[in-house]
Amino acid sequence: MLNRIILIGRLTRDPELRYVPSGQPVAGFTLAVDRPFVNQQGERATDFIDIVAWRKLAEQVTQHLSKGRLVAVEGRLQIRSYETQDGQKRKVAEVVADAVRFLDRKGTTTPEPASPETAEVGTEAAGPQEDVPF
Repeated sequence: MLNRIILIGRLTRDPELRYVPSGQPVAGFTLAVDRPFVNQQGERATDFIDIVAWRKLAEQVTQHLSKGRLVAVEGRLQIRSYETQDGQKRKVAEVVADAVRFLDRKGTTTPEPASPETAEVGTEAAGPQEDVPF
């Protein structure tokens, strides 16, 4: 069985860093990814996909990325359930990132050729984690 996802898109907000009770860092951000086709009005639809990064990758993402940056995210799809404070059950689909690659330079909105900042910021095995709703 295989659960791998590769996405390329722009951050819709700055990554948000938190620490779970065990002390592990976790960062969350949303990636805007255009669909590969146009609708009847000739417009491209966009999907907004929640991304979660853990441990060292979470710290690196928070330190180096900001709203508008173009990135490639590699990871796995995770569907989790939780219950709200008023007792309603909810499901969340998110990508747990194993690696994030910068595809533009800080302060630009157009892709640039490979540079030191285009390098992968982290690759780590995503082992068991605690659930953290963003």
